[in-house]
Amino acid sequence: MNIGVIFGGISTERDISIKSGIAVYNALKQLNYNAILVDPALGKDGFLHSVEEAENLPKYAELDAQIHNKQKYLECISSSNLNEINLAFIVLHGKYGEDGTIQTLLDFKDIPYTGSKPKAHSIGLDKNLSKLLFSSVRIPTPRWTVVRKEDAENFELAEELRDEFGKKMVIKPNDQGSTIGVTIVTDGNLDEIHNGVKLALSFSDLVIVEEYIEGREITVGIIGNEALPVIEIVPQSGFYDFEHKYTRGKTEYICPAEIPDDVASFTQELALMAYNIIGAEGFARVDFRLNEDNQPFILEVNTTPGFTETSLVPKAAKAIGIEFPELCQRIINEALKKED
Repeated sequence: MNIGVIFGGISTERDISIKSGIAVYNALKQLNYNAILVDPALGKDGFLHSVEEAENLPKYAELDAQIHNKQKYLECISSSNLNEINLAFIVLHGKYGEDGTIQTLLDFKDIPYTGSKPKAHSIGLDKNLSKLLFSSVRIPTPRWTVVRKEDAENFELAEELRDEFGKKMVIKPNDQGSTIGVTIVTDGNLDEIHNGVKLALSFSDLVIVEEYIEGREITVGIIGNEALPVIEIVPQSGFYDFEHKYTRGKTEYICPAEIPDDVASFTQELALMAYNIIGAEGFARVDFRLNEDNQPFILEVNTTPGFTETSLVPKAAKAIGIEFPELCQRIINEALKKED
């Protein structure tokens, strides 16, 4: 079977996606698949056949205007090079990969792929829409409000947000991942609130401001319709931002999380509920805050989570004896089920 590993892309999460793609490519080679790395940011030239080529790809900060072009995706997917691909293994994180764009293009090409259909990706990346759905079925989620671009220079807004949420709040773009553009305000500083909103608006036209849940960061990976063990995420300092996620030694991961069994089971049930209500398939990761009373509050569903061998879903799978190549095989099996 020829499997195209779709990775890279032009989102702010490109660099992480490159690492995920290389990890999956190596695992597929171990499984004796004919794997091809496909970076849609490069258009018809995005078909790579070695890890060395992938490692030498331009990073996000190095993309020039010519490459940073959505039209390249169309050029890549319409290329005859893709005609021999039997299945696409998608680890394209962020916009144009995790929002349903690449899945829609592959649907037009009639190429099966891993993970969810376009609608689930679109909902999963839209934090406001996701939270509305979670609330509709009584899945606890932090209280929130939305801020739009036209409010960016409204200096009274910061005071209104502090009145609503108190001194602590989380400000984040509506459709970004990897904590890009996120500000956690801890002391009610009005300038910090104002600047946090402006930062988030530089990444998205809509901003989520939500209450800060005192407690612990936990997450649940899902394969098929099976919830993996709960992981607790313990940053060395501050909060679980981009640096703590992707710098070795900056964060401790406890798997399974040291929480009561009934809390772990309840969190896994909520994760599956959220996964199903947005229509996710194949695999995903669901993030929570666990308050001081052991009540989990859902933050979001990641429909294309980070996928290196040390990423959170592979960590949880390894805790129950599923090594990375086997995990990739299970995800492939889930994708093939959809085609039966």
